[in-house]
Amino acid sequence: MTNVSLQYPYSPSFHWWCRVLPRPALAFALVLLLLAGCSGNGREPEKGGGSRAATAVTTALCRTKDIPVVIAATGRVEASASAGIKSQVNGILETVHFTEGQEVRQGDLLFRIDPRPYQAQLKAKEALLAKDRAELDNAAREMARYLPAAGKGYVSQTQADQAATRVASLKATVQADQAAVDSARLDLQYCTLTAPFDGLAGEIVIDAGNLVKAGDDVPLVTINRIAPVSVAFDIAGERLPEVQQAMRQSALGVEVALPGHQAAVATGTLAFIDNAIDPASGTIRLKADFANAGRELWPGRLAAVTLQLGLRRNVPVVPSPAVQIGQDGAHVFIVRDDGTVAFRQVTAGIRFGSETVIDKGLAAGERVVTDGHLQLVDGGRIEDRSDQPAGTGTGTDGQGGAKAQRKDGGR
Repeated sequence: MTNVSLQYPYSPSFHWWCRVLPRPALAFALVLLLLAGCSGNGREPEKGGGSRAATAVTTALCRTKDIPVVIAATGRVEASASAGIKSQVNGILETVHFTEGQEVRQGDLLFRIDPRPYQAQLKAKEALLAKDRAELDNAAREMARYLPAAGKGYVSQTQADQAATRVASLKATVQADQAAVDSARLDLQYCTLTAPFDGLAGEIVIDAGNLVKAGDDVPLVTINRIAPVSVAFDIAGERLPEVQQAMRQSALGVEVALPGHQAAVATGTLAFIDNAIDPASGTIRLKADFANAGRELWPGRLAAVTLQLGLRRNVPVVPSPAVQIGQDGAHVFIVRDDGTVAFRQVTAGIRFGSETVIDKGLAAGERVVTDGHLQLVDGGRIEDRSDQPAGTGTGTDGQGGAKAQRKDGGR
């Protein structure tokens, strides 16, 4: 057997093993040690992250669909008409002809104020009018006699002129009396208060028997018309051109949902755009009209408003969690056929529900990562934990949410 010359660092224990073991066995042991030491450096690092293990993710397909173009806002329900009923004359409230919360019709009697003082005033004005009319008739007859006589020289021209002046003066007096009668008649009519339109009566703030003052600050009752009803809401001023452009094509629909309701409770039509943008907030006020036949909307209540501007057809969309925002803008991770991912910047459009429109950078049919982005790098290997295998749909429920248990700390 060939002699083997070995050089090794001096160590008492190693020197003892060299004396005990035969040289062939000692050489074989050293070869094994050398191979073990080199085995840790023989593996080639994986692309994009060294010896990184596959990252657990969920994925979904980019697909095309029709997406409504909408503006979401918070609005407040307003009565389409509201009137505070106030008295225009002073007097004792004689009777109340309705109950609080009652539905009233236009012209229905609401309150009656004691009319007797105003009836007496009207009679006095009418009597004065009759007296002055009688004097006017007499003066007119006198003038009719004086004018021909003055022409024949039987009376002086001065007397004829005085007769004509008295007739003109009495005519003015009669006109003033007639105006006073009309005013007294109006005051008498004001003793009866009626509903100006169909609506619901609110709280009655005064009872029969109390003194009512003309023009009091507090109305006797407020009537609100709630069928139809309006919803007022504010949108950003920079979106006004979109609204105006859409209005040129057709009437714009508006949906409202109430707190605690997922679905819309009423659908109406945009009816009003304010004539100025608020410079302080940069918003502009809009109003929509709703029939409200079922009385779902009540004045003063907050509502979630969705203004529908139109429909974008066959646009690429992905679940919104797939779109990540970084220093360079929006990006997604594309799933390759070899089980790795690629970083790609995209231009994200509007968001509707749980999906986001991709305006640029992604085509329908490409698969994107929807969950587990924190551990991903460009070219990294992934393990798809979606409920459905690749190529069979949108990955899970169309929103990219993984329902299987994950490992490796996938997020």
